[in-house]
Amino acid sequence: MKMWRDMEVFLLAADTGSLSAAARHLDMTPAAASLALKRLEAEVDAPLFLRTTRSLRLTHEGQAFLEPCRQALQLLADGRDAAQTGSASLRGLLQLSAPSDLGRHALMTWLDAFQRQHPGLQLRLLLSDRLTDIYRQPVDLALRYGGLVDSSLVALPIAPQNRRILCAAPAYLARAGEPAHPEVLAAHNCLCFTLDGSVHDRWPFSQSGDTLTVNVRGDRVADDGDVVRRWALAGHGVAYKSALDVADDIRSGRLIHLCPAWSGERVPLNLICADRRQISPLVQALRSFLTARCEAHLSGVLTPR
Repeated sequence: MKMWRDMEVFLLAADTGSLSAAARHLDMTPAAASLALKRLEAEVDAPLFLRTTRSLRLTHEGQAFLEPCRQALQLLADGRDAAQTGSASLRGLLQLSAPSDLGRHALMTWLDAFQRQHPGLQLRLLLSDRLTDIYRQPVDLALRYGGLVDSSLVALPIAPQNRRILCAAPAYLARAGEPAHPEVLAAHNCLCFTLDGSVHDRWPFSQSGDTLTVNVRGDRVADDGDVVRRWALAGHGVAYKSALDVADDIRSGRLIHLCPAWSGERVPLNLICADRRQISPLVQALRSFLTARCEAHLSGVLTPR
């Protein structure tokens, strides 16, 4: 429905303040987005934006049209979802961002199974440890560890019990010895992760109400969680990883869970979206599916505390 897409362009441009960002989100060229906006302005017989080369601002008519347009699109989306609810198969394009390590070593397989259940589903997966701006990136949803930085976003819990695990390969431990307490990590080569230029070299732990934060250092730092995991598997040092990232490695013995009496920091996994109105039957089905997979994946690896 062409007018539906034209209205989506208008809403995204109004929300992001950028026609180019709206085009990227909808996988359109800037020229196509501009044409869509012109069609909509012709349809409502009023200019909706004041545009310059550097700015985009709603006109008085655009402000008046904004909320009725938003409500109309929501009604259309609700109608579409209601029509699909009776079908066992969910269809459409799923644009999802996820952390690199989780994405490569667990999520890809899980999503294969989800697509087999729903063969009408198209998938676009973006793997990155950088915090995705879901207003500007071509994604609808993002899987992310930890709490929300932007309080305007919506977080749907997927693995609220997930924690970091201190771990190392048997080869490293045979060479350097196994740390009996987090405090002795200063004597070990620790493999650190960096995000947005900040090195995570302060590792917190807790035990029976006691808390401890250890300053660590080592000869390797990466901005990709998958690289840190690979270094650990290769025996280069001690890693402080999300249990979801290394659960299979712990179970297989490729990595050893160190100081298990001490809990690493909690890093819940959430499914992030920009608006609760995005929580469609597809999103609800994906959330339920991933929640069950994460619970099974962590079974026997994390001891509830």
